[in-house]
Amino acid sequence: MRIGIFGGSFNPIHVGHLVLAETARETLALDRLVFIPAGQPPHKKGRDLAAGRDRLEMARLATQHHPAFIVSDIELSRPGASYSIDTVNALRRPVPQAKFFLLVGEDMLSVRWKDWAALKRACTVVAAKRPGAKGSRQQGLPAARHARLGRAAQAGVTWLPMPLLEISSTDIRKRAKAGRSIRYLVPSAVERYIRDHRLYQAGAKEATS
Repeated sequence: MRIGIFGGSFNPIHVGHLVLAETARETLALDRLVFIPAGQPPHKKGRDLAAGRDRLEMARLATQHHPAFIVSDIELSRPGASYSIDTVNALRRPVPQAKFFLLVGEDMLSVRWKDWAALKRACTVVAAKRPGAKGSRQQGLPAARHARLGRAAQAGVTWLPMPLLEISSTDIRKRAKAGRSIRYLVPSAVERYIRDHRLYQAGAKEATS
């Protein structure tokens, strides 16, 4: 069995995420692709993060009609920061013979990952190009050191050719807050959920649980 793992804040999940997932499913011949909304990503602050229950439900709504896509709350149900190595190891235990593929955006290759070498041994890391991605610069890290980390991280990484869509969760949140349309940027069921639950609107409370 070939299983893809697609983690992220999904704040909110959008069409770009789904295109990446479907491209990976087809290109890598995946039998299953697991979407995993993060609890508290260690590389991001939680200030703009919608409640985990909302991000989980939006992921479920976005993927509900795809037979190969499933959504897991494995990271949301685990306290503390979410580390990919812990998630991959947990998913491998019940199916040790399966081959796992971890999907990441190219900007994430210059972020410090916990046990990066072990992670690449546990699964195949698959990176997808992102429009305008320059990497997530680590605070206080010199530019040259940051660039070397990015190049080192790319060693042994498989690149996924895919359409480049200029869609971001950050832009969608800004649009929702300003009362602008997010139609066609997210699945219609996700658009309704955001509207009905008043997510990302001015004055709306945001949480990580």
